[in-house]
Order: sequence, then C-alpha cells, then structure tokens
Amino acid sequence: MNAKLVSVFFVLALASMACGFNFNVDLPEKATPGPEVTEDISIPYPAGDDANLRLSFGAGEMKLSPGTDRLVEGTATYNYADFKPIIETDDANIRIKMNEVLFRGFPTFEDLKNEWDFKLGTDPMDLVIEAGAYKGTFEFGGLSLNSLDIQDGAAQVELSFSEPNQVEMSSFRYSTGASDIELTGLANANFSIFDFSGGAGDYTLDFSGDLQRDASIKIETGFSNMILVIPEGVNAIVTVESGISNVNAGSGWSQNGQVYKQAGEGPTLTFVVEMGAGNLTLTK
Repeated sequence: MNAKLVSVFFVLALASMACGFNFNVDLPEKATPGPEVTEDISIPYPAGDDANLRLSFGAGEMKLSPGTDRLVEGTATYNYADFKPIIETDDANIRIKMNEVLFRGFPTFEDLKNEWDFKLGTDPMDLVIEAGAYKGTFEFGGLSLNSLDIQDGAAQVELSFSEPNQVEMSSFRYSTGASDIELTGLANANFSIFDFSGGAGDYTLDFSGDLQRDASIKIETGFSNMILVIPEGVNAIVTVESGISNVNAGSGWSQNGQVYKQAGEGPTLTFVVEMGAGNLTLTK
C-alpha cells in the first residue's frame, strides 16, 4: 500500500472536517495496528433484477477481477478493527463499505493495512466504485457491466478491459483527484458515453480493443499530462476546447484549428477535451 497516498487521504479528510465542523484535537495520538484479519466475502446474485453493486472504500489497496459464479467473492484483509467491511443489501442493491473510522487527533498510518481482493461474477450489473487515496488494480474484461461509475481521490489506478464487455455499457464515468490513472482496452468496454474528469495528474486512456459502435468521450482535467492512445485505423475526432500548452499529435493525424482527425474504418470515437493546462498527446 502506498503510504504517501494513505497519508494524503486522511489529511484531506481531516481538513474537510475542519471546514465544516468544530472538533478538538489532542496531540499526539497513534492508530495502533492490531492482529491481521482476513475475512471471507461471498455475496450471491440478487433474485430478479440486475444487481447494483457499490463498493465504498477508503484508503488502502483494492483488486477486482472476474472469476466467480456469485456476484462477489474474495477477501478483505485488515489490521485495524474499524476497517472491517460492512455489507448492506436492499433487494438488487448491494453495498460493501468500510466501517466509519474515527480517530482522535492526527494518527499515523504507515503500519495500517487495508486490502480488498474481490472476484466479480459475469451476470449483468451496474458497478459503482467510491474510494479515497488508494491503489486500485481492476480487470473488467469479460464482465457484463451495464454501467460503470468510479469516483476516487488521490489514487493510483490501473484498469483494463482485456476482453470485450459482454453487454452494451450505457455510460462510463470516472472522476478523480490528483492521481496517476492508466485505463487500457477501453474499446472493449463497449460504452456509448465516457466522461472522464480529473485534477492535476498523469492520465493514460488507451482505446485499444474491439470497437463495436460509435462512442462519445468527454475529458475535463486540471493541469495534467494526458495521453490518448487510439489505434491506427480507428476513426477518431478530437476537439480541444481549452488553452492546453502543448498538443502532440503523432503521424496519421490531420489538424484544422483545434480539431484533430484520424481516418479509419468502422465506428467513430468522438472526443471533446478540456484541460486547464498541460500536455495532450495523441498516439497509436
């Protein structure tokens, strides 16, 4: 687990509380790790409707991949009692969340452990991931995601669709803070709309895979380095609607003002990019 990311998350959380609430701080205080616990998580599919799965995670490390005949199956490993996950169910709505973590003062987190390692089933579902400062490794290839919504803070995430999503994804939304994000195989996600927003960070969005239909992509970031990987032979239109300091378009791209085009065959990827500042690279 990245200790710096964890520390950033909790400092930001405490700062946000300070903006709206009165609280007393006693210094110093240290959150003491306890015995390491590995808890089995196993959740069946709901009866009837497609599942709405929400994963609410604070700081730590989360791994998701296909590989079960249930909705969710895996382990949660932690060494602080308040990190124990809670499972809430309401018909087709299932939520796995961290317990509320209440610290007095400013604890240290170097020795705390919080890891979720879950396998997801391949029946259709809507998936929401809410997280703070964490490291995420997500393999969604071969799942059946009707929609995907990810909201995180200062994160380090590698997300891949190594195989096609088995259903049409109505929308894919990713909102992040100051992060390092790499998304690969995005054409396999089979979405019609993809909204990506982020703060200052390094972002790589790789649209390799099997593009089955036209798709619209909206990108909004602050000061950042953004790399768009669009394979040769894919129709693509990229409109830049901001004062990006540098746009680097590789071979095969034509430019007319702030519009960049790559000619190809089949469905078209249409991008609108708004960046506060930074570098945009269009590559294959």
